[in-house]
Amino acid sequence: MSQIEADLLVIGGGATGAGVAWDACLRGYRTVLVDRSDLADGTSGRFHGLLHSGGRYVVKDPRAATECIEENLILRQVAAATIEDTGGLFVSTPADDLSYGDEFLQGCADTGVPVEEIATDEVLRREPRVNPAIRRAFAVPDGSIDAWKLLNALASGITEHGGSVLTYHKVIALHRDGDAVTGATLRDTRTDEEMEVTAGFTINASGAWAGQISAMAGIEGVTIVPGRGIMIAMNHRLVNTVVNRCTTPADGDIIVPIRTVSVIGTTDVHVADPDDHTIAQDEVDQMLDAGEQLVPGFRNARALRAWAGVRPLFRDARAEGSDRDITRSHTLLDHRERDAVERFLTITSGKLTTFRLMAQETVDAMCRHLGDARPCRTREQPLPGSEGGEYYTVGTRLRARESDGSDPLVCECEMIPRTRLEAAMRDKGTVNLDDIRRALRLGMGPCQGGFCTYRATGILHEVGHLDGATADAALLGFLQERWKGTWPILHGDQLRQSRLDDWIYQGLLDVEHLPDWSAT
Repeated sequence: MSQIEADLLVIGGGATGAGVAWDACLRGYRTVLVDRSDLADGTSGRFHGLLHSGGRYVVKDPRAATECIEENLILRQVAAATIEDTGGLFVSTPADDLSYGDEFLQGCADTGVPVEEIATDEVLRREPRVNPAIRRAFAVPDGSIDAWKLLNALASGITEHGGSVLTYHKVIALHRDGDAVTGATLRDTRTDEEMEVTAGFTINASGAWAGQISAMAGIEGVTIVPGRGIMIAMNHRLVNTVVNRCTTPADGDIIVPIRTVSVIGTTDVHVADPDDHTIAQDEVDQMLDAGEQLVPGFRNARALRAWAGVRPLFRDARAEGSDRDITRSHTLLDHRERDAVERFLTITSGKLTTFRLMAQETVDAMCRHLGDARPCRTREQPLPGSEGGEYYTVGTRLRARESDGSDPLVCECEMIPRTRLEAAMRDKGTVNLDDIRRALRLGMGPCQGGFCTYRATGILHEVGHLDGATADAALLGFLQERWKGTWPILHGDQLRQSRLDDWIYQGLLDVEHLPDWSAT
C-alpha cells in the first residue's frame, strides 16, 4: 500500500474543497486534495452557472446577500477568465407582487448590493424576448461563471504551488489517534488499489456528503439536508443578461446565459440520498412553464438537456421551516469545540460564488488550531489563466478558430480542435470521455455528442494506447451519459436530433453489438 504524508488533507473536489486546497498551498502547507470522482462532478458542476450579485437573497437572507456581493467583486479580479460579465435583471412579471420591488430596493441598500431601477422599455430594448408585460425592473451585477474552468484553474494553481490533486480516490476510512484525526485510507475507484494519507490536519469539504465523512471520524449529528434541483439548458441564448423574477426565491425563477446556451432553474426537493439525481417529468414541465413567465414562447424553444444537482444545506437541529428557509450562507463546524475531536474541520453549505471566502475562513480556523498564523493570499493572487484580468466572452472560441483554421475540428458545436483534445487527454490521463467533457465541453452542443463521440473515441484510443475493450467502454459510457440528460426533454427538434444520433450509433455503427472482447 502506497503512503503519502501531508500537512493537510482536503476531502472533496468541488469549488469549496479546491478553494481550501488553493488557499492552503498559497500559505505554504503541503496539501493533498482528494475526490471520489472527477473535480466538479458533484454539486459544483451541477448548477445553473450564476455568479451571484446577492440580489436573490437581499430580502430573506441578508447575510448570504452581503457575502455574495463582496465575493462577486473579488472573483472578478482573481478569476476573471472564468466569468462572463452578463449583468443581471430582476423583473416584476404580471404574476408578481409589485410591492416586493420596494422591499428588494431596501434589501439591496441594507446589504450593499448595487442596484438601479430602470424603465421597462429600456429592458425590452436590451432583451427583446423578455415578457413585454413586465411592470418594474432592476439592474444588479450578476454574471455567469464556468465551474469546470474554475476548478481546472484551481487544480493548476494547487499543483503549481506544490500540492497534489487525487481524483477517483474515495475516502473509505478516517484515522484517529486518540482525540485527533490523523489522515485517511483512500481507494482508487479505477484500480481498487488503496493508499494511506498521513496528515497533520484534515478538512471535510465534501458538501452534501459531509455527514457521511464526519461519521467516519466518529462524529454524529452533522445533518446535511440534500436539496435536489433540476435545470434545463436551452439550445441558444434566449437572453444575454441574467434575468430573475423580482419575488421571493422560488422554483424556475431565473434564466442564466452561459456559454452558448441559456439555463433555467431550479426546483428544490428534499431527498434522502445526495446521489439522487432523478429528473421527474413534472419538474421538467414546471421549469418549462415557469420560463414562459420570463420569456413568452419559452416552451417552443429547443430544450437541449436537463440535469439535477444537490445543494448541501446544513440544518441545525433546532431549526424549523422548509428547505428554502435554511440559510444559503455557509457553515464551518469546529469539531474541537463541538465534538472534542482535534485536527478536523467541516465546511459545508454556501454558494459557489462564496467558495473563496469559505476557504479563507476554514484555513484561518486551521491556523488557529495549529497556532501557526499565516495570512490568506487569495484576495490578491489571480488563478492561473486570469492574470490579465480579462473576462470570458461568448465569441472567444470563434475568434480563436478564425485566426487559425488549419487544426481540424473534432467537436463542431463547441469548436474543439484535435490538438486541444489530444492535449487534454494527455493532461487528464483518463480513459473516461466524461472527464474530457468537463475539461473542454466535449459533446455539450446541440447534437449532444452525436457527431463527435466516435471521433473522440478514436483519438482517445490512439493517444491513450487503449485496447479495443477499453475504447468500446469509453464510447458506450459517454453515449449513456449524454442520453441521461436528453431523454427527459425529448420533443420537437431535440427528438429529431436524438433520432439522428440513434441512426448513427445503432443503425450505422451498431454499438449494441460491439465485439465481446472477453472471449478473445
